Amino acid sequence: MKRILQDTEQTEQLGAFLGQYLPSPCLVFLSGDLGAGKTTLVRGFLRAAGYTGTVKSPTYTLVEEYNLPDHKFYHFDLYRLTDPEELEWLGIRDYIDENAMCFIEWPERGQGVLPQPDLWISLAIDGEGRSAVLECLSDPVKKIF
Repeated sequence: MKRILQDTEQTEQLGAFLGQYLPSPCLVFLSGDLGAGKTTLVRGFLRAAGYTGTVKSPTYTLVEEYNLPDHKFYHFDLYRLTDPEELEWLGIRDYIDENAMCFIEWPERGQGVLPQPDLWISLAIDGEGRSAVLECLSDPVKKIF
């Protein structure tokens, strides 16, 4: 499914929609060039879940943890990863196996180590706005769309 996102607000609205309907636990991959709106989408998700603090890209920390009322949420950014095996040192399986929501930016850099996601979102700069292609890969997520 493809959606056109005219501005940052619509990107956050897509994240908010996902925040209302995605099941927990859930693994979501976010692909797209720098500036495509990956962290903006995560911010929308977190706002819909009731988080009011700052949402920043985990580019340098690799993972940001958010304690939400109903579950934990982990936001990963693998941009700085040089080898997928680094995910093993990070303990990626522990995060994913926990009853949590995990959103992973730049999942291509974890190829061979990361499991299949429930949802893969590809974001792209499209003129003045953005486009988002959502690929539902698990039955619970397919029921939403």
